[in-house]
Amino acid sequence: MNMIQYEPLGALRTLRDDVNRLLTGALDGEDGSSVVTSRWAPAVDIKEEDERFVIHADIPGVDPKNIEVTLDNGVLTIRGERRLESKQEGDHGYRRVERLHGTFYRRFSLPDTADPEKVQAKGKHGVLEVVIPKQAAVQPKRIQVSG
Repeated sequence: MNMIQYEPLGALRTLRDDVNRLLTGALDGEDGSSVVTSRWAPAVDIKEEDERFVIHADIPGVDPKNIEVTLDNGVLTIRGERRLESKQEGDHGYRRVERLHGTFYRRFSLPDTADPEKVQAKGKHGVLEVVIPKQAAVQPKRIQVSG
């Protein structure tokens, strides 16, 4: 007769591993179809001010010329590429590479109050700033009734 070790937390460990695998895939840019769409995605801060929305994205090592910001059907997309530094003659090679490289993209749904015609973007010191002004609030118009 074989002894079977009873492990009451085994099902929870399996669940934890499945959730970790799912979250890791989502954070690594997988879209659920087992196709990697991006190896990395820049961290962003989004704030709302009285007259605008501001997005700051960390993009160190990315030339602003290699960043594309598009707006289509109320969705703002930031796309670009960070290239791996080329080795120089006589370089002994890297011992460790932790900085991610390759293409990236982030997408944001804009609220109805955003003015898509006046969006501006600029990159400086490794930070991309996207400014999305708000539309002027439409005030109700009073119509005079003539008699």
